[in-house]
Amino acid sequence: MTAHPALPLAVAPLTHEAFAPFGQLIEASDAAQHFTINAGNTERYHDLARIEPGPEGRVIVSIFRGQPRALPFTVNMMERHPLASQAFIPMSGKPYLVVVAPAGAPPTAEDLTVFLARGDQGVNYAPGVWHHPLLALDEICDFIVIDRSG
Repeated sequence: MTAHPALPLAVAPLTHEAFAPFGQLIEASDAAQHFTINAGNTERYHDLARIEPGPEGRVIVSIFRGQPRALPFTVNMMERHPLASQAFIPMSGKPYLVVVAPAGAPPTAEDLTVFLARGDQGVNYAPGVWHHPLLALDEICDFIVIDRSG
């Protein structure tokens, strides 16, 4: 990102509607298609994200360990994956920040949107969407990451 004077960014709650331009919100909510399986012992929340490995890629599952960030902090970099989606699902149950910008040209500070994710919400970034690397708050947090290899 190009250096700019400090610009405070508002933090919004993470909702399906607000996050839709950037990908999918992954959560067990009544809004998701869900049904009972396994003889009534399990509720399945079905098809919550469009995992896209891109051409000649394969889907892999990893664990990323995010180090806590002190607030306030400065956004000095953004990244994107032009060929594939990338999903982050928290394992620690702790809130974290999500910083995104639309796919396309490198973002400016004015292009950034910041969400506060609950510890039971994951995100799937659509291919090409700009995003900041993991932003764990308060303590170390592990995330299951589903993305592309190859």
